[in-house]
Amino acid sequence: MCDLIQKYNIPGPRYTSYPTVPYWNIETFSGKEWKSTLKRSFEESNSSEGISLYIHLPFCESMCTFCGCHKRITKRHDVEAPYIKTVLKEWRLYCNLFSEKPIIKELHLGGGTPTFFSPLNLKRLINGIFSTAVKSDGYEFSFEGHPNNTTKEHLQALYDVGFRRVSYGIQDYNLTVQKAIHRIQPFENVKNVTEWAREIGYESIGHDIIFGLPHQTLANIEQTITMTKALKPDRLAFYSYAHVPWLRGNGQRGYRDEDLPSAEEKRKQYETGKKLLTKAGYHEIGMDHFALSSDGLYTSMESGKLHRNFMGYTASKTQLMIGLGVSSISDSWYSFAQNVKNLEEYTHLVDNAIIPIYRGHILTDEDRIIRRHILNLMCRFETSWSDTDLHFPALPSVLDRLHEMELDQLIDIHPNQIKVTQKGRPFIRNICMAFDVLLHRKAPETRLFSMTV
Repeated sequence: MCDLIQKYNIPGPRYTSYPTVPYWNIETFSGKEWKSTLKRSFEESNSSEGISLYIHLPFCESMCTFCGCHKRITKRHDVEAPYIKTVLKEWRLYCNLFSEKPIIKELHLGGGTPTFFSPLNLKRLINGIFSTAVKSDGYEFSFEGHPNNTTKEHLQALYDVGFRRVSYGIQDYNLTVQKAIHRIQPFENVKNVTEWAREIGYESIGHDIIFGLPHQTLANIEQTITMTKALKPDRLAFYSYAHVPWLRGNGQRGYRDEDLPSAEEKRKQYETGKKLLTKAGYHEIGMDHFALSSDGLYTSMESGKLHRNFMGYTASKTQLMIGLGVSSISDSWYSFAQNVKNLEEYTHLVDNAIIPIYRGHILTDEDRIIRRHILNLMCRFETSWSDTDLHFPALPSVLDRLHEMELDQLIDIHPNQIKVTQKGRPFIRNICMAFDVLLHRKAPETRLFSMTV
């Protein structure tokens, strides 16, 4: 395994989309065509499966130095009401494009720190969304909670408007690691918010743990998972730390590259964590996720409904996902569009009745076919081209790239299908990269992605 780690530990995407953002063709993108694909997708899917809504709430009171997300650091809470007002204005701009009320299947509040906002303001936000929308049957609403500032009032307020799933960012319980990433939170805080959510009636409680953090050791991983097992969350995200210090504004500072575990140490951390989680009754779901058999993420994997988008893994698929708020990305299946990242510019555009996108990509026929293959691999660890509509001209070159992975026993190649082996699952990003024809047609001159291991 050590030789394989050295061989395959290269920069690569996490494939929450295909094409990946650095390979969007922004020159051929237009807001007019984006709106056209948006309306097409809405007409095709709203009444049958509903839509997904992601709302980015960017404010944090302090900077976590492991974070690569878009955020604004402030302790001023007078920013809450104006931001919510702008988000609701943006939502109405979308609703004006549609012929009927949107039916929302999935809604997720991400950040930043959603629980930076007061319970009352979060309730106002959700009630404002549903003044012009309806909930679908079997809807799933979720939010990201910070254990240090999520109150019982937050949990109750969001439960009252339909939320049944919450995920808490834990990262690691070791104090040295917490200090390095500027995220100090006692176990007692995590215990409180987990138990409060259960008391109120939340059906799925998730914890996010990261391996490969600065100063993190194998013993730290064992300790964190042992403490996590005591709280028995329904699902876990067990992520590899993505070290991308060259990205503007990501806050990854305060430690050196030498403070990070080596690729081999990271893989040991993952394998140890996986073994402990499996022993505790968790099932591996796609890449970096684990769930109890009672959780919806596991049942969706078993039924073949697991999906992956900009929100990560989701228990069901919607064709259309609209992103609201600064930096959010929308996905109509036929195209992607990203909002501006500057808060003042975002507010100015929305106040002038302009949907605040600044870049995007219109998917080609080839893009959509490859996207389906990558989704199959990410969600089911296999894909097939037995149907002619999943053939594409570059398939022979993809198979050539996969040949060495077959020799390394990472995959099994059949006449019209490939399957990822157990040995190959830790290298799923590398396997997907073989399908990424844009990446191979134009190799990046500068580093764009985190390492795959």
